[in-house]
Amino acid sequence: MMDIRPAALAALAAALLSACGGSEPEVPGSGQPAGAPATAGTFTAVVSFGDSLSDVGAYAPASSVTGNGQAPYFGGKFTINGADGTVWVENLSTRLGLLSTPAEVGFGSASVRCPAAANPALAGTCTAYGQGGSRVTDPNGIGKATGALTVPVKTQIANHLHRFTTFKVSDLVIVWGGNNDVFIQFGVFAAAAAQIQTEAAAGRISTDEANRRLFTAQTAAQAELKKAALELTGYVKTEILAKGGKYVAVFNLPDSSLTPFGSTLPANVRPVLSALVDTFNLWLQDGLTDVPVRIVDQNTPGKDVYANPARFGFVNNTLPACDAAQIQVVTRGAVTDGSSLFCNSTVGAPFFGLRAGANVNTWQFADGVHPSPGGHKVISDYVALQLRSFGWTVN
Repeated sequence: MMDIRPAALAALAAALLSACGGSEPEVPGSGQPAGAPATAGTFTAVVSFGDSLSDVGAYAPASSVTGNGQAPYFGGKFTINGADGTVWVENLSTRLGLLSTPAEVGFGSASVRCPAAANPALAGTCTAYGQGGSRVTDPNGIGKATGALTVPVKTQIANHLHRFTTFKVSDLVIVWGGNNDVFIQFGVFAAAAAQIQTEAAAGRISTDEANRRLFTAQTAAQAELKKAALELTGYVKTEILAKGGKYVAVFNLPDSSLTPFGSTLPANVRPVLSALVDTFNLWLQDGLTDVPVRIVDQNTPGKDVYANPARFGFVNNTLPACDAAQIQVVTRGAVTDGSSLFCNSTVGAPFFGLRAGANVNTWQFADGVHPSPGGHKVISDYVALQLRSFGWTVN
């Protein structure tokens, strides 16, 4: 395989240079948000928008024990499901004395908005909009073709406004999107790179031509991620802040290469995935310059956790806790990738899905990219710490 690291670095440098106009003094991403509240809020709801990392059970019907889409469910969250199977949104809400339930639950052609509203007392809790596979703007997210809803962040926000008209001052609004845009663009790049490398190996193109094409492919991927990041910041400004949002936290992206999935990539490809994440984060920060929000950095602490797992209570951060072979058996061959959506830790149950020796708290990852409950606790603890540092909470 050809070494594409030079193409990765050159493409990122070119993108930055182009963005700066060559010799312009302003550097993209060098600014900071400004004007966000500095006093504690009296929160009555955690309103979260995003993807699988923030999904509190949108696809539970896909894991119906009886196979008819009805409860009981053995999965539904992109972590290790079971007694301890909470994700960071739920942990944070509980910490604030609140409850977050899915804004929409379904799979395939059927879905239900705010299912918790079956109990009128819980009608206001359906403010967790994150869905696995969702992108920033494009409704065709990962898994859409096989039944996932993948409502994009843009539409998630619109759906909230349709239900509530505005955002309330007492809403803690959290936006964490873009991960799936990175994965999709990385996939496009990887497919192009494989074809380029095949042609180069066969002698149909020169090494210089191969590098030129690799550069072009990565530059195109970075342009799409710049677009997605700026679209997201646009929605924050025009659809959240302009419509009542006051306490608004926007998360940047963790380095997806520091996952079990990332570790399976060739050493000369892995930096490309990191570069795409960096591109999104760069333009996310640039688009939020002087905007009254707070950015919660998930990139730097994510690297710290990966490099120092023992400090955070992890004994394993390289293997998924969920057993792909066992999940394939549980789903009767329908799921072959070991998705944690179908992974359950209930010992003795026919749908038990952990690999031998795995632990929901001390193994960082449930599957190739999603955190275990222990991984989610690290995230929620860090978010809580950041909210206190902003002055937004006192506990």
